[in-house]
Amino acid sequence: MSDHTAAEAATGLPADQTPGLTVGTPAGLPDLDWPHVYRAGSPAAPVLLMLHGTGGNEQEIVNLADALDPDATVLAPRGRVTEGGMLRWFRRLAEGVFDVDDVVRRSGELAGFIAWARQRYDLGERRLIAVGFSNGANIALATALLHPEALDRVIAFSGMFPLDDRELGTDLPRTSVLLLSGRTDPMAPLARAVRVAGVLTARGAQVDHELRDGGHGIAATDVAAALAWLARPAQTGA
Repeated sequence: MSDHTAAEAATGLPADQTPGLTVGTPAGLPDLDWPHVYRAGSPAAPVLLMLHGTGGNEQEIVNLADALDPDATVLAPRGRVTEGGMLRWFRRLAEGVFDVDDVVRRSGELAGFIAWARQRYDLGERRLIAVGFSNGANIALATALLHPEALDRVIAFSGMFPLDDRELGTDLPRTSVLLLSGRTDPMAPLARAVRVAGVLTARGAQVDHELRDGGHGIAATDVAAALAWLARPAQTGA
């Protein structure tokens, strides 16, 4: 399922009809050319870092942010890897087989982008929550595991463990993650979603894992679970 299809299924709105967006390319950081969407929201609402899946883009994924919190500030960068003309966040060697070295490198780049965006858009210490679908969920999970100082809140739709057997040295006592998985997902198998939940928990993170019938995608029940998770003060408070 592409972001276009997922966004329409989750929100009921065409994925190309989201007003009020600013499409930007960061300036002022060395060797960084990163197209993204930024939309200012209420200072009292969180910042939603929207991370598209394979074949999606930074504009299509914004409708999911509207379904979760229309008052939120939205920051949606573009994945910088291409595969068969489709945008992604990191390379893979085959379906479900990730280039872990590239995952590590790209998660570091995303952590740098977050730091840049905090300064560029005067976000200060506002709560930032990554919301990722599929490949976007995987890069969010990798960044939370490797760079908790940059990202400590994640909502992962159809995500899975992205780091294979890579040794981790981070502790995550301040990290909170919501995993949303289909029991019969062929692209993000349940065993690998359970694995990422276990790794996060073992390192001290608070993990909620919601399961539903069905496969890869964003169901209405997933959105409802994300809304309930976001309603907890601990998730959105600074």
